[in-house]
Amino acid sequence: MNNAVPSGVGVALITPFNKDLSVDFTGLERLLELCIKGGVDYFVVNGTTAENPTLTKEERYGILDFVLKKNAGRLPVVFGIGGNNTTAVAEEMASFNVDGVSALLSASPYYNKPTQEGIYQHYKALSEASKLPIILYNVPGRTSSNISAETTLRLAADFENIVAIKEASGNLDQITELVLGRPEGFKIISGDDNLTFAMLGLGCDGVISVSGQGVPEVFCKVYDEAALGNWTASKEAHLSLFNLTNLLFAEGNPAGIKATLQLRGICGDTVRLPLVAASDSLKASLKEELNLLKL
Repeated sequence: MNNAVPSGVGVALITPFNKDLSVDFTGLERLLELCIKGGVDYFVVNGTTAENPTLTKEERYGILDFVLKKNAGRLPVVFGIGGNNTTAVAEEMASFNVDGVSALLSASPYYNKPTQEGIYQHYKALSEASKLPIILYNVPGRTSSNISAETTLRLAADFENIVAIKEASGNLDQITELVLGRPEGFKIISGDDNLTFAMLGLGCDGVISVSGQGVPEVFCKVYDEAALGNWTASKEAHLSLFNLTNLLFAEGNPAGIKATLQLRGICGDTVRLPLVAASDSLKASLKEELNLLKL
């Protein structure tokens, strides 16, 4: 089952919006093609970067259907199903139509601040409900709680269909504990673009990226060159993107990446409240970085 979870560069797709806040499917199609041409390895649909808290269920599944149709089997697709109501998340996973989807990504419950035992029991319920492999998602900056290395390794050992973790704790000691203790085949995926090079050096298995969809031609080199053992070339690609990646998050995600994609002519920069579009000064800085990258 672990083979169903892709390696390499995944991108957490944004949801392009028209000015009237409807989904911009034309822009989404352009984004898919940019990523495929740029060397991305798989798509993640309905992650936080997609502004999924502001999407209706009909929109979320309509976007998934659109991506599956336009992708036409070219790249694997991962779908995000998460929340802080364990029963509701488990019910959605149990009823999910798995056709065309490789795995489910599920963030640790936000706001409730469960104990480590609560996090374990949450994912136990999801494991028992899901027909697909599950990728844990540890992002304490958004959830206000951390999945400890001990809890992750316990889940990996106890449930065959919990096969990977997207790690965005920013804690390299914790990530090292995972590398040292993981069972065979369990994948550790970077959830932090600017730590991806370091995590690959520790032996992690790739990244689910925000910036990778904006500049796939450069970002994919960080992973691809490392996978070939060309660490100097990987480092050069990483360093060339360092300032751009920091700018992408300077005014919140996905405002920065949407501004970048607008500058590249892929889609508009419209976001749904409570998010607001990137400032003119941030757009100017992003444009400078894109010019340096010759994009």
